[in-house]
Amino acid sequence: MTGISKKKATIYDLSVLSGASASTVSAVLNGSWRKRRIKETTAELIQKLANEHGYTANLQARGLRSSRSGLVGLLLPVHDNRYFSSMAQSFEAQARNRGQCPLVVSACRDPEEERQVVETLISYSIDELFIAGATDPDGVHAVCEKAGLKHVNIDLPGTLAPSIISDNYEGARMLTQAIIERAREDGPLSPDDVYLFGGRNDHASHERIRGFRDVKRAMLGADPDICIQPTGYSPAMTARAFEVFYEGHGKLPRTFFVNSSINLEGLMRFLALHPHETFADIIVGCYDYDPFGSFLPFPVFMIRQDGEAMITKGFAILDANRPPVLTHLVQPSLVPPRTALTGPLDALKDIE
Repeated sequence: MTGISKKKATIYDLSVLSGASASTVSAVLNGSWRKRRIKETTAELIQKLANEHGYTANLQARGLRSSRSGLVGLLLPVHDNRYFSSMAQSFEAQARNRGQCPLVVSACRDPEEERQVVETLISYSIDELFIAGATDPDGVHAVCEKAGLKHVNIDLPGTLAPSIISDNYEGARMLTQAIIERAREDGPLSPDDVYLFGGRNDHASHERIRGFRDVKRAMLGADPDICIQPTGYSPAMTARAFEVFYEGHGKLPRTFFVNSSINLEGLMRFLALHPHETFADIIVGCYDYDPFGSFLPFPVFMIRQDGEAMITKGFAILDANRPPVLTHLVQPSLVPPRTALTGPLDALKDIE
């Protein structure tokens, strides 16, 4: 076909080039070829030809024919966070692999903004929506339900739609146990030596605080309320909380749990204003993962949440017919500090 190189190919052009039927080509391009048991070699050939000859789906026309636009949305609380940006990358890759067009937006942890953003996405006729870390997931559910939009909660659970979240309680238990055991290597530890900074009034924070407190009681025999310092997800407020503690005690706690990488940023802001001696002997646990933690001059234990597994499970739930309203837990993993000798070099391997 001499004209294909001069214009964008159609499904029928690709059918001729590949030797497959037009319906087979369509199934490959819309991501349903596995369900139709089309050979992977055939799918790879069609996808290769589509790329070579500039095929692009007419999403508007496809929507008119099938009542599906091919668009799938991900609502985030923020973009400037390694955990959520990594989740967005997994979402985009998996959506494209399924033949869908991903849309990623944020709502800045504002419940009214969340609802308005979702209403806007619905006006673009998205087929499905992932609701990640929403302040009011049930409020977003009401908007989706009214429009008949399939949706699933990620990271923070709702009560009206299926949810996939980290096992925050178990992750907090692992992290708290690790920092207490490490601190004990330097001498006896009392309950007043172990603090938690960060968090807010949400499910993840509640579960992390519960895990932290259960381990403290089991290992140290007590857990004074003063050792919980909620600061919200704000670097500035976290830095201020550390400053107030330092002004009152003349030092930081022996070891402490920070509730997210955002709170870890607050700690860095505080430390930048004080001499090295302020943090020479601290041990930190961060409920988030950032490879730059390996470059810090004190031990940092981290929890790596599996955003990719959450997205994979979310797509599986959305593919199901009438999935039950359940909360599915995804296990996080503990990342111990690197050794002083290998830390920076090994950490560089994790930085993309």
